[in-house]
This record gives sequence, structure tokens and C-alpha cells, in this order.
Amino acid sequence: MNDRPLSPIQAVIVPVTPFAQNCSVLWCTATMRGAAVDPGGEVDRILEAAEKCGVTIEKVLVTHGHTDHCGNAGPLAERLGVPIEGPHPDDRFLIEKLAQTGAQYGIAGARPFEPDRWLGDGDRVSVGALELGVVHCPGHTPGHIVFHHESGIAFVGDVLFQGSIGRTDLPRGNHLQLIHSITGKLWPLGDETTFVPGHGALSTFGQERESNPFVADSVLGRAAYRPS
Repeated sequence: MNDRPLSPIQAVIVPVTPFAQNCSVLWCTATMRGAAVDPGGEVDRILEAAEKCGVTIEKVLVTHGHTDHCGNAGPLAERLGVPIEGPHPDDRFLIEKLAQTGAQYGIAGARPFEPDRWLGDGDRVSVGALELGVVHCPGHTPGHIVFHHESGIAFVGDVLFQGSIGRTDLPRGNHLQLIHSITGKLWPLGDETTFVPGHGALSTFGQERESNPFVADSVLGRAAYRPS
């Protein structure tokens, strides 16, 4: 018999779009109310996953403005009659072009939206009885944010991956800024924190500090971890 207490937050990953983007359906286990994080496409699959888990989606959360992450945020929110929160307003220029980039990359239904709430560093987001912290982590895009729960899980979009980091060769990307975001904003959340990246497998911040070829301690040196 497992006597461990139920985690206050659970999530299921639904890969969507031709880019296999990790849309997360997260929920509060006390209320079974949840959120869809980065619904880039395939709204029906997202809703099927939520229904299978017994979750009522009460809002849409967006980490950044790239099409594979938020192309279908508007359609999903309208279908459910729920608000959209995020990203940071510095990504407005990307959201305004979602119809164009969606067509370019084969993401059906992608279109612009206006969030009900833009988010910034230090904001709090409620999901059921949960509260998630918002961390502004520019570099991949200027308005990229991360959602973090104190139980030790973070939804980091395209800031950090298992064994890699986000691209910075896209419009308004900035490599040095991304490194500062990872080392100054994510590492202080704790080595034991498990993160859900925008693509690929889960990892922990501690594991990436040990082995990530771009941001490991041995690669950057201790000075890199001082918040900018």
C-alpha cells in the first residue's frame, strides 16, 4: 500500500502539432480543475486527454508566442469559454502573426488572440486551489515566461530542454539573455525541480546543471549563476 500523500498538482502531456510540442494539461488534485499549457494545436486531443483524466479546464496558460505553443489558444479558450493568461506582453508581435506562421508551418486553426491577462515576473496564477508562480525568462523570445509550482515542477516552454537550450536565432532571440534566464531565474528554483520542456523528455534542473553542454556548471563556471 502506498501511503504517500497525493501531490497537489498532476499533469499529463499531450504532444501536438507537427513539432510534437508538449502541451500539458495540469490540474489541482483537490478540485480536479485544471489548465491547458501551450495548446499549439489539435484541440480535440487536448480535450480528450482532460476528459479521460476527469479534469475540467478552467483556463489556458501560454509560455510564449510561437505558433506551435499557442496557435490554438484562442480556439480552445473560445470553445470552453475560459480565459487565456500569458505570455509576457513582449511577445505580442509573435501572437499577431499566428495565422501567417500557422499556415507556414502547417498548424491548423492557428490565429491571433488577445490574452485576458498578460503576465510578468513575480505574478501568480491560480488553477483550482493551486497557485503557480510566473518567472519571466527572455532569450528564446523576449516575452517568454515559465510557470512554477512550489511542489517542485516547472513548465518551461522552450527555455530549457534535456541536454539542450532554446533556439536564439529566431526573431528577437538573444543567446546571452537566455543563459542569464536559465542560470539566474531557473536554477534558484532548486536542483530537485522537475521541468516539462516544450519538446522532448522531462528532466530536472540539477541534472542539467551536471550534464547540459550549454549550461552545466562545468561549462559556464560559478559566476554564471549570479542573477543579472
